[in-house]
Amino acid sequence: MTSPEPKAELQRYLQAARDALVWKLEGLSEYDVRRPLTRTGTNLLGLVKHVATTESGYLGDIFGRPFPEPRPWIEEGAEPNDDMWATAAESREQIVGLYHRVWEHSDATIAVLPLDALGNVPWWPADRREATLHRILVHVIAETNRHAGHADIVRELIDGAAGLRESYDNLPPVDQKWWEGYRERLERVAREAAES
Repeated sequence: MTSPEPKAELQRYLQAARDALVWKLEGLSEYDVRRPLTRTGTNLLGLVKHVATTESGYLGDIFGRPFPEPRPWIEEGAEPNDDMWATAAESREQIVGLYHRVWEHSDATIAVLPLDALGNVPWWPADRREATLHRILVHVIAETNRHAGHADIVRELIDGAAGLRESYDNLPPVDQKWWEGYRERLERVAREAAES
């Protein structure tokens, strides 16, 4: 068996993270995909918008292949965190569609450049600004997975749905009653530890 081509393997991991993030929106209302469930306002659709924006910069702009669509939420004068939520005028279809177009643009960048191609990341410290496509791909994979993990938790807070992806949830094969007992046990252990 031969090892997969490194670029293809990196792209496979990136696509798996992309798919996991978008899957967390499935079956939810417009309210639930926008609902802020943390003190800092983390919400599912905002995570998708943020990751799309981030990827478009790393796998486009820094390699001299700017994403062709405007992203007013990151332009000068935009409010802080404008890329972390969707306005009422921005539909789920628009945000997910944007992310899919970013994928296409990013995948084209990956296809035309070798892994040792150099890009310049102006928002990184001066001594690290020059980075290879390989390094940027690893960075984007890590960033996408980080936010997919946030989406896992936000989705579970909304309706209890959990899991890695639609075809493989990566959870023990147990029923709801088991989960309730498990959570109660963890709560009990936490209280015991706090009292000792």
